[in-house]
Parts: sequence; C-alpha cells; structure tokens
Amino acid sequence: MLTQRISPRQQRELADRGFTRRGFYKIASLLAAGASLPFYNERALAQLSMVHSMPPDAVKINANENPMGPCAEAAEAIHAIVQKGGRYLYEETFEMASTLAEQEGVRFSWNPEASYVQAFAGSSDPLHRAVLAFCSKDRPFVVADPGYEAGARAAKFIGARVVTVPLVKGSAAHDVRAMAAADPNAGLIYVCNPNNPTGTVTPRAEIEWLAANKPAGAVILLDEAYIHLSRSAVMSSFLAAADRDVIILRTFSKLYGMAGLRAGAAIGRPDLLQKMAMYTAGALPVTAMVGANASLKAKRVVAERREIIAGIREETFDFLHKNNIEFIPSEANCFMMNARRPGKEFYEAMTRRKVYIGRVWPVWPTWVRVTVGTRDEMSKFREACLQCYSA
Repeated sequence: MLTQRISPRQQRELADRGFTRRGFYKIASLLAAGASLPFYNERALAQLSMVHSMPPDAVKINANENPMGPCAEAAEAIHAIVQKGGRYLYEETFEMASTLAEQEGVRFSWNPEASYVQAFAGSSDPLHRAVLAFCSKDRPFVVADPGYEAGARAAKFIGARVVTVPLVKGSAAHDVRAMAAADPNAGLIYVCNPNNPTGTVTPRAEIEWLAANKPAGAVILLDEAYIHLSRSAVMSSFLAAADRDVIILRTFSKLYGMAGLRAGAAIGRPDLLQKMAMYTAGALPVTAMVGANASLKAKRVVAERREIIAGIREETFDFLHKNNIEFIPSEANCFMMNARRPGKEFYEAMTRRKVYIGRVWPVWPTWVRVTVGTRDEMSKFREACLQCYSA
C-alpha cells in the first residue's frame, strides 16, 4: 500500500496535525512520485514562464534567471567532476553544506540530526517540504500578496488553508504585524526577502519583530533567494544560530547563475530541518553541489555581480521614470511595472516583438514582472516597451 511508504512515526506525526487517511495517501504519493506531482519542483509555475518554440533571437526576461551563468570557478569544478558522475559522491553535498555553515555562522555536522544546514536541489524544493512538515488543514500557510506562489500551491495540494496578506502600501515590504495576526494557528509564515515579484526589502527590524511575536507553534520561513542581489537586505542566519523558530532558504539560481543546475540549502535549527527531512530522499546532483561550493568560495562573485545587475536595473529604472511609467523600486533581478491595461495584453504585445516578460499576479492585474537581463536585452526591452506601452 502507498501508506507503507510513510513510516509509523510519520503517520503519527501527520495524524497529530489533523491529516486524515486520505491525506496520508496524498503524502505517500508525493514520496513515491516526487517530481510528477502537481505542485512539486515548480512544475505548475514552470508552465507560467516556459515558452514553446521561442525564437532564437528572442529576449527572455520572464523567469528571473541570471544570463551570466555559473562563475568561472563553478564551471571549472563542474567540468572536473563530470567524469566521476557515475558515483553518488555524497561527500560533495556535505562539503557544500559545511562551507555554507561556516560562512553563515551556524554549526555544521556530518550527522544530519545535528546540522544547521541541509542541502537541496534549489530552494523551491525545501519550500515545498516545509509546507508538508508544518502545515495541515488546521495549520494554515500565511503569505504576502503578491508573493511567490509555490508555497501556496503546495499548501492547497495538501488541504491547508492559505491566508494572504497585502504588502505595505508605499514600501511594498511584508506587513509582518498583519502576518503575525493573520491566524493564531499558523503553521508557516512565509517571507520572501527581497520579495518575488516586487524585489522589495523587508527590514531586519521587522523580521526580528516577527520572530519575537509570531503565533506560538508557527515557523517563519525566510526565503532569501534574492538576498545576494540587495544592498540593504540583511541575511537572517543569525536567527537560526540563536535557535529561533526560523528556517532560511538559499539558492544558487539567482546571483550565482545556476538555475538549471539546481543547488540550494535550508538553514535552521536541526530539529526543524529534521521535520523537513522526513519527506526527503535520494542523492543530489554532484555537478550542482561542487558548483555551489566553488561559488561560495569565489569571494569576488557576489559583489561584482550585484553591481553589474544593479547598474543595468538602475538604467532601466531611469528609462521608466523618464517615460512616466510607474514601477516599484527593486533590489533584486526583477521588478514590477504598471502597464495601465490588463497585464496579459501587455505581455502578448511584447511577445509579438519577441520580448518575453514575466507573468501577472491577480491581485495587481495591470502590473507585470520583468526580469533584469543583459544590457543588450534590456535595450530591446526598452524599445518594445515604448511601442507597447503607448499602443
């Protein structure tokens, strides 16, 4: 039976959180089928950014990717390990986790039950697993709106309620006080900082307030996928080191340019990570692990790439400001602009000019997300934008 894939310990834990036998079947299906499930591995979201038969000369600024790709050190490490790809090479995963733990000031152990860092294939993977671990029909998922949708989709899949909270007017930061008050039984409170899709930053003081004032039993999930791109956002690993009820997600998909290689990590108290590990199985791609480890050790990469992307982003903002196009100032490699008509119409008009921008969030129907691409790509974006914005 499928439920045999869930251990007795897991079944007791799920029952304590209000899951029915039907819920067991859904979780068991996840463990058995993995990436084939509706919400797993960003499959549903990929349908929103994947474009079939995209012209070879198209401008692809729809998926918050980094066109610079892996840094030279990562590429060299990846090439060097390929011939050993016939082995699982678990030690490379632990080496990456050890390097990250040292840099973040948290403890690492080769014993997963004592380690504050666990490696994953990107950061959406542990996001989904955190939802499985801490949400249920009686423990809702609290998220900003607009915000990254993957966690909400996972929550709905397992029957957990999703509570959305508007961003703060003006700053577009997370309204942490409203999020803390959203539901006294919250399972996860999800904060993406900087936020996807707005690229806006929630200040350290607000995150510290949330950690101190969250509902009892709730876990704060801090998604720092875009943190390296920001000049002002503060990494929150100090909260994990202090044993707070906080899990931090990191990825190598954004600044580090490894979206297709799939490397990431979760940082948190070992008992919290172990609850997520109940739904984890299998080795991670060794190419991603060595590339991530080399990226962490390449000291110049973050500062250099942050400045390159910020420069292109600010050039784009100057253009939008000059042409009276409303936008939200961002500290990530994406931003939101107001098309002043249905966002889907604007997207389609840009597509006809072979410029593929990002999707629309229902709560802001006239706003579209745009990824910051290369200077040449953003030059083409500006040209198409002028044609489509005034059309």
